[in-house]
Amino acid sequence: MKLTPDNLTTLDFDKMALIPAIVQDAQSGVILMQGFMDQAALNATFEKGLVTFYSRSKQRLWTKGEESGNVLKLVSAYTDCDRDSLLLLANPAGPTCHLGTQSCFADARPAISFLSELERVICERKDADPEQSYTASLFAKDLSRSCQKVGEEGVEVALAAMKQDQLELRNESADLLYHLIVLLQRSGLSLEQVVETLSERHK
Repeated sequence: MKLTPDNLTTLDFDKMALIPAIVQDAQSGVILMQGFMDQAALNATFEKGLVTFYSRSKQRLWTKGEESGNVLKLVSAYTDCDRDSLLLLANPAGPTCHLGTQSCFADARPAISFLSELERVICERKDADPEQSYTASLFAKDLSRSCQKVGEEGVEVALAAMKQDQLELRNESADLLYHLIVLLQRSGLSLEQVVETLSERHK
């Protein structure tokens, strides 16, 4: 069930005072961390829009990133069928783990999630020095250049497939995906929006 400010009291805190809360990157799907919440922490999370836990060591409410600045910006929250655990989708502002990594679960991440990470890197490099960054150089050129690159890479993908050269097909497909993300960014669109369109078609 999706949680809203109107149904936050439907969780079963009578079963246990603190319930586990898993935080997942809303864009990539990577599991970022796990903490515990009581009713006050859940309320605070919705009030501030920042994931807030009950810290068992500090014995108080604790907003993730309150010292480091690496907060978790709430996107949406869900409870399971028994209403005794939480799944929070959030956008991280920096690394989540205190060790400086994206996730507290090390390398436990689906390979497909890298596309979201790549999109973020491309966004960050839009305004970089074109002499130092290939990505920035693409943004510095006319839009037609990005359109041309997507067309060229699409043809290269098709040719590699016709040759049944799997290594070349992998490489050319990677080039196509990269340049497609650049083109989408230049056009004010995101991978998420493209996926939403695919999902709507599937329905």
